[in-house]
Amino acid sequence: MTAESRTAEPLTSRRLTTGHIVFLIVAAAAPLSAMVGTVPLAFAIGTGSGVPAAFAFAGITLLCFSVGYAVSARRTGGSGGFYASIADGLGRPLAVGSGWVALLAYNCATVGLVGALGYFTQLVLAAHGLDLPWQLCAAVGLVAVAVLGYRDIAVSARVLAVLMIGEIGVLAALDLAILGRKGASALPLESFSPHIATGPGLGVSLMFAFVSFIGFESAALYGQEAKDPRRSVPRATYVAVVLIAGFYALTSWAAVGAIGPDAVRQTAGDQLGDLFFVLGSDYLGSTGATVLQIMLCTSLFAATLALHSAANRYAQVLADDGLLPRRLGAVHPRYASPHLASIAQTVLSVLVVAGFALAGLDPYADLTTSMLGLGTLGIVVLQALAALSVLGLARKGAAAGVWQGVVAPLLGFAGLAATVWLVVGNFDLLTGTHSALVSALPWAVPVIGVLGLGHGLWLRAARPARYRGLAAAAPDPEPARPATPDLVPTR
Repeated sequence: MTAESRTAEPLTSRRLTTGHIVFLIVAAAAPLSAMVGTVPLAFAIGTGSGVPAAFAFAGITLLCFSVGYAVSARRTGGSGGFYASIADGLGRPLAVGSGWVALLAYNCATVGLVGALGYFTQLVLAAHGLDLPWQLCAAVGLVAVAVLGYRDIAVSARVLAVLMIGEIGVLAALDLAILGRKGASALPLESFSPHIATGPGLGVSLMFAFVSFIGFESAALYGQEAKDPRRSVPRATYVAVVLIAGFYALTSWAAVGAIGPDAVRQTAGDQLGDLFFVLGSDYLGSTGATVLQIMLCTSLFAATLALHSAANRYAQVLADDGLLPRRLGAVHPRYASPHLASIAQTVLSVLVVAGFALAGLDPYADLTTSMLGLGTLGIVVLQALAALSVLGLARKGAAAGVWQGVVAPLLGFAGLAATVWLVVGNFDLLTGTHSALVSALPWAVPVIGVLGLGHGLWLRAARPARYRGLAAAAPDPEPARPATPDLVPTR
């Protein structure tokens, strides 16, 4: 993005408060979807009753990452996401590669969620006597996402606020119902005992715990639209991490108490995706179970909208810097939104989902697992690089204390690097398939990253003026070079 476009945006774009950004982040993480989709698997093949400790550990690790990431957010003006952060700490060539990986990851995650939205909405409607094809359910959801994505981001934030209040409210109601019936036994101390929390399946539990936070880092994509980005972006990130980690740990812990520490592994293995609906029916009645089903669909819609918005902002940033067609960076004169980037992302989602549908593939087992798995891996890789970029700033003497500039990002990087290793090593488990094609998908991340890195190096040599304009809002992490004509390579 050019310096002019980053510093002279219309005042009408400064509409997001810290609260708005928190809802955008929490929606992307989709707490209820994570509870229904990943927690039963973590119970069944992970550490069983020790899963709440894994969520607590992941939350603390990502909070350390957020402490370091705040240093970068203040330097870059709270905008540009990983692209700007990595440019600031690790240099522009690697930032180009990370920008391309971000575009791949967020678009894949969005497409995967469209498949999940269609699949689960079809199941919920069928359970209540209305039989509709999943393609129609996905299409209706995608149209709603497209309309909201085209408009002012504050409208999306308000919609997400309503959906998130409902989603968190039903989880809180379930937790309170379990606590009310079970008392102190609803929160068994065994879940946090060292031999249980670090028992067999620890790697699997940590993988599912970390991937359940995907989307929490997206605050730094809304700096241009925030009223006070240097304050609201870090604050929103902290609040979102604490809120998400608290609900994940507490709700999974209450589920252990409701089922029983000794029975949770077997019960989760038998019920899997139905586990929380069974708990909802038992503790909240049939009405509560129905509300949980409805909230699962709205949770998936909210996550789709949030990741659609994140993908648009990456496309806008890269387009402004000439790494994508510049028209994608256009801002709507009334809504101050990247409306053309939103249209492009919608068209891409339609084409991919339609391709899977025409091929007769399953919307969840084929579309959601493969696309969401690849998107998750790409985002975790970017998180690890962003943590490393803060260490790069410390090496250059950026103004930050030892804790914020070195220790916290180092702890965050260690946890995220381990998560990358776990996700790659268990990709078939994450996606639920042993398909050779799906198993090869992780290679897309380094391939795209290396191609972007190569393009960044070429720009530095062949287009130095354009190169110096990349991520222009961030302080230049490299020594200044003499101005040279755009067509003359530098050595």
